[in-house]
Amino acid sequence: DFKEQLRDSIRKQDPSVLISFEPADLVDQVMSLGTNTPIEVAVQGKNLAQGREYAEKVKKQLEKIPYMRDVQFGLPLDYPSLEINYDRVRAGQMGLTVDQAAKSVLAGTSSSRLTQPVYWLDKTSGNAYQVQVEYPQFIMNNPEQIEQIPIDGKGDQNTYLRDIADWRKTNTVGEYDRLNQQRYITVTANIHRQDLGSAVKEVKKVIHNIGETPLGMKIYLRGQAELLDQTLNELSAGLLLAIVIIFLLLAANFQSFNLSMVILSTIPAVIAGSFLLLLLTGKTLNIQSFMGSIMAIGVAVANAILLVTNAEFLRKQNRMNLNIGLEAATNRMRPILMTSLAMIAGMIPMAIGFGEGGDQTSPLGVAAIGGLIFSMITTLLVLPIIYNRIKGDKPFVSASLDPYDEGSKTFGQLVK
Repeated sequence: DFKEQLRDSIRKQDPSVLISFEPADLVDQVMSLGTNTPIEVAVQGKNLAQGREYAEKVKKQLEKIPYMRDVQFGLPLDYPSLEINYDRVRAGQMGLTVDQAAKSVLAGTSSSRLTQPVYWLDKTSGNAYQVQVEYPQFIMNNPEQIEQIPIDGKGDQNTYLRDIADWRKTNTVGEYDRLNQQRYITVTANIHRQDLGSAVKEVKKVIHNIGETPLGMKIYLRGQAELLDQTLNELSAGLLLAIVIIFLLLAANFQSFNLSMVILSTIPAVIAGSFLLLLLTGKTLNIQSFMGSIMAIGVAVANAILLVTNAEFLRKQNRMNLNIGLEAATNRMRPILMTSLAMIAGMIPMAIGFGEGGDQTSPLGVAAIGGLIFSMITTLLVLPIIYNRIKGDKPFVSASLDPYDEGSKTFGQLVK
């Protein structure tokens, strides 16, 4: 809200002034991967003028997006400057060269250290000091004074810049940025009350709608958008890999792929519960919420293992006339409720976001609570039905190869 007030105030004072809010601390700067705003579009090509033409198209399209703020070029493309045109004929008649004139102008407008570095050694302390010549800024404080800069040459004649050169005000590129030896122009923007993922999708549509670009030109997103895509892809792959590993471990433990699928059937409910509660509370899908979903999946799988293990114990007793799934849910209702409710209670303060920086970790608690609520309901009500349909009406047969295991097939053959 304060940023919006500043933007409105500055716009009323002077509409031509551009404002941008950038990271203030080192951590945010590092996390932004060198970019100063959440959205940064780079137009890279061989021709800078052509690149600017396409950058203007991107800029106009971004300005139409309602939640985009501070849309502007990241580089000073129209930096105020002075263009000095030397008359080599007049300079030659006065015994001067353009190199001599340029060094004098540079000392007058900036410093001699850029053309002639001089070091003085203090023999007492052994320290070397840089000695440079420059005009005080309070003297060289307007463009017209550049005409009065004396030019050092041979002879005793007093020659000034106005005698050998003319100047005019102009605009030029204030900075050149290159990537792989190609210059690029950046279009930057901030986001107002919108998550980065939605903004990135909209910007990608804008880039796609620009159409085909000339040969050798590329338009792409940089900075946080690139990091966001990479992070979400890696988290999604990690979550999928974790589910596969859990499935294989359960299959090795129960010696049954069917039981492993029964236990993992609670995972879709966990993910749905996490996403639903994130949506209801207005939180976004980010690294923290992914971690919360993974935590909820771990607890849900543990509760499902608890129920299925008891169900298998009941089935082993050959109680075929019993609703084994319901009986197992009744037997294990108390530990499942205690585990889930205890973790939900522990996550409530985090979900509320109390304290400094609470908004950063709040999605983790919200995702964990939503997943735990849905997993608790699914484990006690839905999982018994799934178990009964797949395993409940089948006789128990142990997968053990031990011939003295009463539940194994080899034991039955041994008895015969």
